[in-house]
Amino acid sequence: MPLLSPKLTKFLKRGILAAIVGFGLLQIFPVKRVFSIPTEEIGTNPPERFAFDGPPEVERIMRRACFDCHTNETRWPLYARIAPGSWLMARDVHKGRNHINFSKWGDADEDERQTDRENAWEQIESGAMPPWFYVLPMHPDAKLSPEDKALLKSYLMGKAQKAKETDKKPEK
Repeated sequence: MPLLSPKLTKFLKRGILAAIVGFGLLQIFPVKRVFSIPTEEIGTNPPERFAFDGPPEVERIMRRACFDCHTNETRWPLYARIAPGSWLMARDVHKGRNHINFSKWGDADEDERQTDRENAWEQIESGAMPPWFYVLPMHPDAKLSPEDKALLKSYLMGKAQKAKETDKKPEK
């Protein structure tokens, strides 16, 4: 006795074929905007850059754990061009750049940078950054060790503390 009726088998085959054709069409004719995310930007980066002003060891940590979503230096791997995963990556990069974009710090004053540093540390300390879905399975090297976090805290909060002390100094 067959597990599936011939009618159900025929229906499933047609459904699978339709899904394959639909997936192929998404790759050939990509959607330009999905869920208000500008997917036409996939694979490109805006030209603005800001020279990182921290120690080299802090920059290395931030390049592997932060820069893909929070700068205009996003590395767009091959899988970032395959829908619908490309839509998710475009959404994450778009949201990340809107929250904080280190490439645009040249346009920000020191007070804004100080706020960004404090917010960045709060996100790192709470474990919200980098997000687990970025770390696993594609970027396991982005996971922050306790030593990485200590170094980032020293840089982020040290800079913030120096800025506060500068503001408190009386003018002569």
